[in-house]
Amino acid sequence: MPTRRAALEQLQKLTFTPFVAPAATILIPPPVALAGDDESNSMVPISAAWSAADGLNSLGSEKKFVSFEKSAYQAMVNDQSRTPLFEQAIINRLNSAEGGPESQVVLDLGTGPFALFAVLAAKNGAGKVFAIEASEEAAEAARDTVKKLGYDDKITILEGFSTDISLPDGMKADFCVAEIVGSVASEEGAYATILDAHKRLVKNPNDPKSWIPSRIQTYAAPASYTLHNLFLPPAFDWTKLNGEPVRFNCRDEGLQLLSDPVLVEDISFANVEKDSGTSTKREVVFSLSGDRIQKNIKSFNEEFKRGRLPKEEAERLSIATGNSVSGIALWPRLILDDSVEVNSRHYPDGGHQKSHWQTVLPIMAATPVTVTAGDQVAVSFDFNVPINVMKPASYKIDGNVIRR
Repeated sequence: MPTRRAALEQLQKLTFTPFVAPAATILIPPPVALAGDDESNSMVPISAAWSAADGLNSLGSEKKFVSFEKSAYQAMVNDQSRTPLFEQAIINRLNSAEGGPESQVVLDLGTGPFALFAVLAAKNGAGKVFAIEASEEAAEAARDTVKKLGYDDKITILEGFSTDISLPDGMKADFCVAEIVGSVASEEGAYATILDAHKRLVKNPNDPKSWIPSRIQTYAAPASYTLHNLFLPPAFDWTKLNGEPVRFNCRDEGLQLLSDPVLVEDISFANVEKDSGTSTKREVVFSLSGDRIQKNIKSFNEEFKRGRLPKEEAERLSIATGNSVSGIALWPRLILDDSVEVNSRHYPDGGHQKSHWQTVLPIMAATPVTVTAGDQVAVSFDFNVPINVMKPASYKIDGNVIRR
């Protein structure tokens, strides 16, 4: 899965050395007028549009469905902000069953090469586990994993898309574990997958206890970005990303939020059949925080100094970056059950923390938009999430930065 650096490699073919170069000093571009520098320009338009599969690994050559390399699966396994919490939710659900854990049939959607949650369910006493995996390579590895761990009598690996698979003998699961959640929550096809499972694969699909997670969410906030301020036209042309967002490690201090986060996508797995449609449209007005801007300037100063910029240039760029908008950052939050939740960024303030999920930042202007405390960012979120799992979701954000 591409990182911030991977996305930048497309741009760096044109000019400049990478941002953090251990043995080199960064070249300093001349000052360039940024969007919104004109005091009379009270409203500056910003926009971005992309597909869920843009820039991500896909099954097949048609870029319809997000897939992962083995290293990404390993990062998921090792994510201590995720895996232990899923295990706790699985244990909670198994132990709450009237007939005990052994009475439970468990379905694991997107089991991956380590069959992680299928194994956790079997280890904690589930009577039978069906684990579905679309990738042929990952499904084969999952079978090997299950056999080596001695759970092949309890766990059956089924290869293919769950929308094309029925459980043997018309069986249905007591509950379903579905960690098919992207860095924008819906980008891995969760809506279409769960909608289908509702109809065919789960006994009581309208009960939130039938799903782990029970709901998935996407949060958003305007953000400032170091490299968008450092690498400017004409040497750099950020529009060449063609809408593909930059994806950040959630601990990356090169991205800082300018306001409190807002919920922009909320999918309840128990209620997907009741949803009126697959298009989510929300109008949001973010007010930019002076306290956040000041804290961000200090963080950016440290970032630029680590990039070997001279002190004066680091200070100048820190102030410019701290007082700018590059786009709207997005990241996921998962509600596993009534007592367990998973946050990819700190909740509710959106602070940095370790996670295998990434923060997604569509660059919404050719150059950063200059802002000050009290300015507003008014945008419309238009998320189109198809009911066909083979059609990637599409996302559009547009609006204006409104200067005081």
